[in-house]
Amino acid sequence: MRTKVFALSLALLAAGLAAAAQTPNSQGPEWPQWGQNQEHAGSVNAVGQAARHVLADVVYDPFVQQEMNDPLAAPDLLVHYQVPLIDGDDVYMEFKTGTYTSISTWETQIWNEKRLHWDDGELETEWNFQSDWKPVPYGTALFGPAWEPVFHAALSGSYVYVPGFGGSIYKLNKSNGAVVAHVTPFGSHTDPDIFTTGPLTADANGNVYYDTIKLSHGNPWESDVVNSWLVKVAANGTVTKATITSLTVGAPAGNAQCPGVFTDPFPWPPSPNAVAPTVQCGTQRVAINMAPAVAPDGTVYIASVAHLTSRTAYLVAVNPNLTPKWHASLRERFHDGCNVQEPPNGTPGGCSVGAHTGVDPAENKPGSGRIIEDATSSPVVGPDGSVFLGVYTRYNYAQGHLMKFSANGTYLAGYIFGWDDTPGIYAHGGTYSLATKDNRYGGTGSYCNDDAACPPDRTPNNPGNPEEYFVTQLSKNLTPEWMWQNTNTLSCTRNPDGSISCVSDHPAGFEWCVNAPAIDSHGVVYANSEDGGLYTINQGGTLKDHLFLDLALGAAYTPISLGRDGKIYTQNEGHLFVVGN
Repeated sequence: MRTKVFALSLALLAAGLAAAAQTPNSQGPEWPQWGQNQEHAGSVNAVGQAARHVLADVVYDPFVQQEMNDPLAAPDLLVHYQVPLIDGDDVYMEFKTGTYTSISTWETQIWNEKRLHWDDGELETEWNFQSDWKPVPYGTALFGPAWEPVFHAALSGSYVYVPGFGGSIYKLNKSNGAVVAHVTPFGSHTDPDIFTTGPLTADANGNVYYDTIKLSHGNPWESDVVNSWLVKVAANGTVTKATITSLTVGAPAGNAQCPGVFTDPFPWPPSPNAVAPTVQCGTQRVAINMAPAVAPDGTVYIASVAHLTSRTAYLVAVNPNLTPKWHASLRERFHDGCNVQEPPNGTPGGCSVGAHTGVDPAENKPGSGRIIEDATSSPVVGPDGSVFLGVYTRYNYAQGHLMKFSANGTYLAGYIFGWDDTPGIYAHGGTYSLATKDNRYGGTGSYCNDDAACPPDRTPNNPGNPEEYFVTQLSKNLTPEWMWQNTNTLSCTRNPDGSISCVSDHPAGFEWCVNAPAIDSHGVVYANSEDGGLYTINQGGTLKDHLFLDLALGAAYTPISLGRDGKIYTQNEGHLFVVGN
């Protein structure tokens, strides 16, 4: 009997160990969502492994070559992807199936969430959930997204929350992928004009926040938006939602006139005191692709934008019960246009003779933070409660700006890069810093697309000369602390036999294609580049490690994450690469 009992105990123990190996991490996930945590700090209390070897290579987007060959995108990969979500030995990642027809009909694809598990050094699929989620429609030449919007889940407790159709989300059991609940804030999930947009955000109390929008059927981007909401799903399943108009009381109405841009021949402004025409504003609504951020006190931060012009936008603070707290305009915050970041007035690429120093030449007013649909920039809450937001500006070679606001909505500072960027936070010595990509683009005019008025190459008379690409660490006041420049000039490809062939064809280097870097406990910054390399950069701005994966010219901006064991989860042209010692 003792022998049988002992044998049974061993069998039960073995079964228990096997089950434990397949059970999501009981300590809590180390990278559960966009930006790692509810504040989007992008940092973990772990030491990253050396970037020496590819430990796994998994294809999650089988349509990359079709996407890159599409006439509306070629030769670029205009797709936004989920950050790999890490929970111990489990990885949760989006996978695409269905049929690719064209970038303008991206809804023919199917989005899935998979749980992968490390088993004897291999990433094995444990389950797959096929969502009915669809992205918002492709845009036009002037409005709406031209990059495929992001499908992005979040982990919270024992669950993974996944975007669904018609403004809904699915609550899945992390262990087996079973549907625990289908959350339908709009009574059903069958309205084809309501969309769940951007990454889901989970706070420390198990609440999940996300953005939704209802577009005009058949004319989504050139007629006004029907409605838009911030949705909160409490841990107990209770749903609350607030319209964006209720959170931005006092903003211009949908039929009001907002500042527009000049249509006169270049150079701009047409005269020193010229006034640009106005345009219909459109109603304030959520920013596509943006993840809500949640401060420790429960304040929720989102951004809103007028549906018919990207130039009237707000950072919005919302109380935990989804009542309005404050909203701060992004308009007319920058004084670094004509004669500052632009070449001298009257010279190629510069504003017109006599233009006022510092204005945006398109408006003849101080520069405004713009919210456009092809970015994933999301609010970041600093340790002191300050809020940072990356925005778009065209007049500084399309670099955008990073903006800093106080916890009460006061605008405090700006930095000259912010396009499609969610910076990471490195806390140290009683203060903190922000790590960001910092691209000084070439091949784009200073403020316009006319090669005569705005030559596409930076020249010596240009204060932004030369074209360069950095990872930069900023102080909490947005002043540079150190910069590391990618000076690699080689385009390399990996041959079938594993060898690498290179040609020197990028004299200015390659742009950084990370839209949310990762930072480990030593302050090492992890980022990927269009040269196909994964780079790890020490504090102080020295290179720690570099690993070539594969050339990624024109690749989508892709986030990066770190596991508790230091494995690095990076992306390159539809592949999930896991890198380590």
